[in-house]
Amino acid sequence: MKAVIWNKSGWINETNPNNLKSLFNDALKKSGFGILKFSDHHFKPFGYSAIWLISESHFAIHTFPEENKTYWELSSCSKSKFNSFITKIKPKDL
Repeated sequence: MKAVIWNKSGWINETNPNNLKSLFNDALKKSGFGILKFSDHHFKPFGYSAIWLISESHFAIHTFPEENKTYWELSSCSKSKFNSFITKIKPKDL
């Protein structure tokens, strides 16, 4: 087996923590990723970061509410699950 990591990152015009968690958690599950652990943090006075530790690597988000955008990043050693995730996130979401 060759060591390969597929990685994609981008920006989304959504900063609501509940919406983000639902959107990305659902996409990870539907893509077949094994979610091992989830951790998040709410910053004061505003801002949010979250990370999903998945058996295939990780997925993370960080909001910038003052600019109404969120940075996201997926790293995966499973090409098929990675591709599935990317197709499950609709262009309107990104």
